[in-house]
Amino acid sequence: MTTDEKSKAGGVFASMHPYREETETLAALPAKGRSRDEVLAELRGFARREDARWETGQVSGSYYHGGHDHYDFLNEIFALFSHVNLLQRDMCPSATKLEGEIVAMTAKMLHADAEVCGTVTSGGTESIMLPMLAYREHARAERAITRPQMVVPDTIHPAFSKGAHYFGIELVRVPVGKDFLADVDAMAARITPDTIALAASAGNYPHGLIDPLGRLSELAREHGLGFHVDGCLGGFLLPWIERLGYDVPPFDFRLPGVTSMSCDTHKWGYGLKGTSVVLYRGRALRRHQYFTATDWAGGLYASPTMAGSRSGGLTAATWAAMVSLGEAGYLDAARQIMTAADTIRAGIASIPELSIIGDPTFCIAMRSDALDIFHVNDHLASKGWRLNGLQRPPGVHLCVTLPQGRPGVAERFVADLREAVAYAKHPPQPAARSGAIYGGGAMPAGAVEQMMMAWLDESYEA
Repeated sequence: MTTDEKSKAGGVFASMHPYREETETLAALPAKGRSRDEVLAELRGFARREDARWETGQVSGSYYHGGHDHYDFLNEIFALFSHVNLLQRDMCPSATKLEGEIVAMTAKMLHADAEVCGTVTSGGTESIMLPMLAYREHARAERAITRPQMVVPDTIHPAFSKGAHYFGIELVRVPVGKDFLADVDAMAARITPDTIALAASAGNYPHGLIDPLGRLSELAREHGLGFHVDGCLGGFLLPWIERLGYDVPPFDFRLPGVTSMSCDTHKWGYGLKGTSVVLYRGRALRRHQYFTATDWAGGLYASPTMAGSRSGGLTAATWAAMVSLGEAGYLDAARQIMTAADTIRAGIASIPELSIIGDPTFCIAMRSDALDIFHVNDHLASKGWRLNGLQRPPGVHLCVTLPQGRPGVAERFVADLREAVAYAKHPPQPAARSGAIYGGGAMPAGAVEQMMMAWLDESYEA
């Protein structure tokens, strides 16, 4: 296929392929290898171009630290162990030290006692799916449940739906209350003899809100159920925000009903993508996520997580990030983030056409009853901002990271937001370019799903 044919085939996805016009597209191995200098030059060009987008501090979430000196340090550490396979612990006993200490440090930060244990995973999705598997297997062994259910608020991360799909669990999604928090009474009403666990967020991705975890903890204890707190987003930031004096309700193992937590080290833990930690209240529950094979011709096989082979580089870089920052480093980063978040929150509150969803800390969602919020987002995008679009209700959020903590970035966002609201009052076209499909419901769900599938297909086109 020629370059022109590929661009046409991409259609609405042509923007995913900016390099087709500039570089050779490889559909097979080159007959002769290219020089290392040439390869490095091409990839450095890609990296510089793509880094320039987020270095402005105008991208919501995604890039949590943003310091190239920090990344250079972690990449140097990664290189020392990039070739190591963590499955072979006899060959790399350092991995046992590093992963054990990552788990222990994360657990201590989340007020765990000596009973709490865990594993390092590839990211938040795996840290959510593994406890779902563990609860399923525990319920099958202890209660003979064959049609397992989990009860969750409908703001819960899609990784729970993914886990339910993979593991044959019915995910009972309960609408949140008018405050956008988990409706505890409604969740209680959906518990059945087949319920294996409850789950909720600290904080949730759409609105950055912490569900009423204290009440859900007691509900789980009352019914003898597991209770997973998804702290993938907030787990490595909320402890430090709390230490700074912000009003953060208990969200971790201080709650006696919490039996597992997910917490991403590759977000505000400032490790490289992708690592995360899943924690359990007791080894017995953790063992239900393990896989073993005793009758294979190749010998005995045991794997703690979904992956078999894993690079030791990510583990080493994560450990290095944690110990090089220490408590003081995490507190200082949280202070910068919350200074920016306070400025942004106050700015939004001063614009009468906008309203903040709930009472967030670092992830700030807004909506509008006066105008189309996606027209606001259109104008912000024209200024270089990349926010996350929301639906039910239509909204956008800015997840504040260290790049927004740089001088002047938060103030620039508020100024651009005021301009965007003025633009949205008299937009040049009736339909917003961003978010109109999802927020406005202009297409049936099936058509939207097909478009999403097509986008995934396009992600693997050369």
